[in-house]
Amino acid sequence: MPPQPSRTPATGTRIVGRALTCAVFALAGLLFYVSAQTARGTDLRTDNSLLSLSDVIRQRSSQNQQAQAQLADLQARSQELTEQQGGNPADTARQDALRDAAALEPLQGPGLTVTLNDAPPNATARIPGVPEPGVNDLVIHQQDIQAVVNALWRGGAEGVQVMDQRLISTSAVRCVGNTLLLQGRVYSPPYVVKAVGRTDALRSAVEADPTIRNYLQYVQAYGLGWKVQESGDLTVPGYSGTADLRSAGGQP
Repeated sequence: MPPQPSRTPATGTRIVGRALTCAVFALAGLLFYVSAQTARGTDLRTDNSLLSLSDVIRQRSSQNQQAQAQLADLQARSQELTEQQGGNPADTARQDALRDAAALEPLQGPGLTVTLNDAPPNATARIPGVPEPGVNDLVIHQQDIQAVVNALWRGGAEGVQVMDQRLISTSAVRCVGNTLLLQGRVYSPPYVVKAVGRTDALRSAVEADPTIRNYLQYVQAYGLGWKVQESGDLTVPGYSGTADLRSAGGQP
């Protein structure tokens, strides 16, 4: 019998390589099968069927705005029917007092307007020795708006308005990205906060707030927007939304 040829290292390497190749193809086939079963005819890499969070918020904001308009119309009709029916003057006075306490009626008087805004595009440090800003240093945050609202309440505000909405005890200021979410509606900067009350007391409360003082450092360093205006005749609207408690916030 002729001697058997010895197995060389090259032959062993080829066998191992072939085995690994077969294993890779088998694993790829398994992955394709699992993907097909998971997708069930859909494209796993597309997100066309998914709305981003901001899109969902804007969609709900539009729906809420329509619902609030309908609610305001119903409230006006209810008030009109109540007035037509007349009634006990004492009951009418009590209802008016409750409406005022619930912020359902417009409020007029002296007050303060505070405006906050993002820094200009491509803003850089304005003060020597201050580090260059990051993205979060150039935009308005939830705590900035909330600090102004809280300071105005502490200053004795009789009523507070953020953008075009009156705040009540269940109102909550929320920010999603660089937008403000307030009572189901979305707003972009600049953010305007108005308060009716003694202007000297309101201004003193704003100037004494530590969070606002910290914000003013960023105003000086990076150019964030800040404006405080006094008015002898300021009007804030009545609240027109629902009074359901969804989250804590608003007047302390």
